[in-house]
Amino acid sequence: MPIQEPPFRADHVGSLLRPQAIIDARKKFFAGEIDAAALKTVEDAEIPALIKLQEDVGLKAVTDGEARRTFWHYDFMGMLDGLDIETRDGSSFVGFQGVDLPPVFPAINGKLDFPDDHPMLDHFRFVARNTKVMPKISIPGPSCIHFRTAKTDIRYKAYLEDEEEYFTDLVATYRKAVDAFYEAGCRYLQMDDIFFAYLCDPKHRADKAADGSDPDVLIRKYGEVLHEAIKDRPSDMYIGMHMCRGNFRSTHAAEGAYDLAAESIFATGVDIFFMEYDTDRAGGLEPLKLLPKGNQIVLPGFITTKTPELESMDWLKSKFDEASKYVDINQLGIAPQCGFSSTEHGNDVTEDDQRRKLELVVRCAEEIWGAV
Repeated sequence: MPIQEPPFRADHVGSLLRPQAIIDARKKFFAGEIDAAALKTVEDAEIPALIKLQEDVGLKAVTDGEARRTFWHYDFMGMLDGLDIETRDGSSFVGFQGVDLPPVFPAINGKLDFPDDHPMLDHFRFVARNTKVMPKISIPGPSCIHFRTAKTDIRYKAYLEDEEEYFTDLVATYRKAVDAFYEAGCRYLQMDDIFFAYLCDPKHRADKAADGSDPDVLIRKYGEVLHEAIKDRPSDMYIGMHMCRGNFRSTHAAEGAYDLAAESIFATGVDIFFMEYDTDRAGGLEPLKLLPKGNQIVLPGFITTKTPELESMDWLKSKFDEASKYVDINQLGIAPQCGFSSTEHGNDVTEDDQRRKLELVVRCAEEIWGAV
């Protein structure tokens, strides 16, 4: 049977709790007890079960659960030319409700580029070989590099002297990524561009202003960069974009409604928007009225991945009744608010909780739209 194409009424952001065998193997790898080949052997053996989990619950798009990554973003970034992820002993980035992140930081040491042998191309190919439904991969969007790299960690002189050259190279890097994933067979590429949401948070806006950046200008620029990066993609390639307010061991790092960024978000040309909406931190649904009429679709994340409690179907239906006041119900679907394991540490839920949440996503789509 032909593979069903996106968009789907039921979908998920991408990351899944890591199987214990992968957790153990990664610990041994970083301790120097096994080599990269041995780690890959374990990953290759375990990831098909993650794919099967997604298929078994009825999802029509599957990922590798991001099981080969430490972080949802830094692994991809560190595999680019010109960017390195540096570990700094004695440092930590505190931004998730007092929970310390591991002390790793992106640094730009040369001209940015997407290499032809970027390892995540093979990560995607592995998923494609091991599923009968639509294989998907999620990567950090271009705003992630700019937002997450401190100005003091930009050591490439050209970018320090001319920020427009920096943005131009971001566009070029991501255009190459889009083309490379397409050539690898990818027809559903998701870019996690969560910093649109961060720039709606008063604290993050103040931090950027203190650093000499206008947060509203950044919102517009990030939208333009993403639009330019994906606008020439083939007509049979779908682009998704996920936005949330942080997801590290069930904590968050930002809050604030989408109002300030919604216009730029919906003008990017993205096909499928994953938008966090599981708590009041995300604000109201009113920004959805800015979604243009047409084929774009929003998947509000009413179902949380941060806690095990299962949302009721009646409550979910009431949320979609509210959402449909602002956008046509046929331009909506359902997905969890974020991944279950944005970093390898995972959220405070069990594998059984994770399965039940994914089953609820599918069941909700079937009850509201009659299909996944």
